[in-house]
Amino acid sequence: MKRGTRRAAGPVEENVDDRPDPHRGVAGLVQRVAEANRWVAGHPPPGPFRRGFWRSPLRGPWLTAVLGLTLLVGITIMIVTGLLSYASYEPLLPGNDLTPGKGLLGFYLFDWPTNPPWLYRLTQGTHVALGLALVPIVFAKLWSVIPKLFEWPSVHSVAHALDRISLLLLVGGVVFEFVTGILNVQIFYVFPFSFYTAHLYGAWVFIGAFVMHVLLKFPTMVRSLRSRSIRSVLRTPLAETEPEPQDDGGLVATHPSPPTVSRRGALGFVGVASATVLGLYVGQTLDGPLRRTALLSPHDRGLGAGGNDFPVNKTAATAGVTMADVDAWHLELVGPLGSQRFSRADLLSMPLRTHDLSIACVEGWSIECTWTGVPLADLIRLAGGSSADRLFVESFQKAGSFGQVSLSVGQSQAERSLLALRVNGDDLSLDHGFPARTIIPAAPGVHATKWVGRLTVVGDER
Repeated sequence: MKRGTRRAAGPVEENVDDRPDPHRGVAGLVQRVAEANRWVAGHPPPGPFRRGFWRSPLRGPWLTAVLGLTLLVGITIMIVTGLLSYASYEPLLPGNDLTPGKGLLGFYLFDWPTNPPWLYRLTQGTHVALGLALVPIVFAKLWSVIPKLFEWPSVHSVAHALDRISLLLLVGGVVFEFVTGILNVQIFYVFPFSFYTAHLYGAWVFIGAFVMHVLLKFPTMVRSLRSRSIRSVLRTPLAETEPEPQDDGGLVATHPSPPTVSRRGALGFVGVASATVLGLYVGQTLDGPLRRTALLSPHDRGLGAGGNDFPVNKTAATAGVTMADVDAWHLELVGPLGSQRFSRADLLSMPLRTHDLSIACVEGWSIECTWTGVPLADLIRLAGGSSADRLFVESFQKAGSFGQVSLSVGQSQAERSLLALRVNGDDLSLDHGFPARTIIPAAPGVHATKWVGRLTVVGDER
C-alpha cells in the first residue's frame, strides 16, 4: 500500500468484555427473581399447597361472601359493645386503669352513664352471647377460605404480601380474642397474663386487621353476592348442587368431588349450630325459665339461700374474708368532716332505699335483684361532701383483684346507687358481700364492691 492512501473501512471487532450482560445489574436481578418465582410457583409442595388437594364442590366466592357478610355485621356489633365495655370500667378515673400504656387507644373514652340502669347488662350480654353464637360461623368462614391459607407461593408481590399480613393478623386476632373471651366466660384463666389487658390490646390489633380486610375484600364480596340469588340457592337440592364457576381467587376446586350436602344444607347446619350455642348460653343473661337452659354457664347458683341464691364470681373464701373479719367490722367514712365509723346497726338505722337493679359481669351473666341500703349520695353528704364529689371504695378482702374502685360523680350521686345491706328481702350472705357492698346502676359487676371497708369522699380530679 502506497504512503498516503487510506485503508478501506471494515467491520470493527467488539471487545467481548464490553458487551452488556443481560444477567448483570438490577435488570438481571429482576429477571432472575422472576424466573425463580415462576419455578417455585410451578413446583408446590405436596398436600394442601396444591390446588387439586381441595375437592369440596361447595367452596367458592359466593359461599365465602355470605359467611363474610354475616361476620361483618356480627363482629362490628361485638367491636362496638366491647369498646363500650372498656369505657364502662371508667379507666380515666384514678386507680381504675389496668392498661396504663393504652395511649391513643383510649381516645374515645367518656363518662359511663347510670341510665338506663340495665345498659351494661344489655351491652355486655350482647357482646358475650353474640361472640359465642358466632363461633360456628367463624369456623365455617375459615373452612371456606382454607385454600387461601395454603396459597402457593406464599408471597409473590408487595401487594400480595400486605394482603397475607392482614390475613395473618385477622386470623390470629380472631382466634386470640375468641379463645381468651371464651376462657374468661368459663372463669378458666390458664393464660399467664391479665385477661383485661390482653383482650383490649388484642382487640385493637384485630380491629386494625379487620378494617383492612374489609376494605380490601368488600368489592369482591359485593360482586360475589350479586352472582346468585340466596333464594335460588336455598331452593337448590343436593341433586342439583354444582360447583361455582372457576375464579381467580383459588377458592373453587379444580377437580371437585361429588357433593354430599347442598349449600342450603351447609348454611342450615351452621345456622343451627350457632342457634344451639346461643340457646345454651343466653339464659344466664336473661331472667326467667331460660336460665335452666344455660348449660354453658359455669356459675354456681347454690351459694346462698333465699334472696342470696344467685351467682358470684368470687366467694368469701377466695377473697380471704372470714367471719372474724366481719365481727370486727365497722364502715370507715372519710371526707371533709374527718373520719367516721359506723356499725351495721348504725347503717340500718339510717333512711334506707330499695331499688331493683341488675348485677352484670364481664363474663356475660347477669340477674336482677331487689337491693336495700343507704344511698351513696347520703353518705357523701354525711361526710361533709357536696353533689360535685365522688367516692373511692375499698374492700377489706385480702386476695383477688378489684378490691378498690373509683366511682364517677354520676355513679356516686345517682339516686339508685346504694351501699347495699340486704338483697331480695334478706340480709346479704357472706359470699355476696356481707356486711355491706355497693350496687351501682348500669355498672360492671366488679364496680359493685363486696365487703366494703372504707368509703372516701374525693373531688372530681379529671
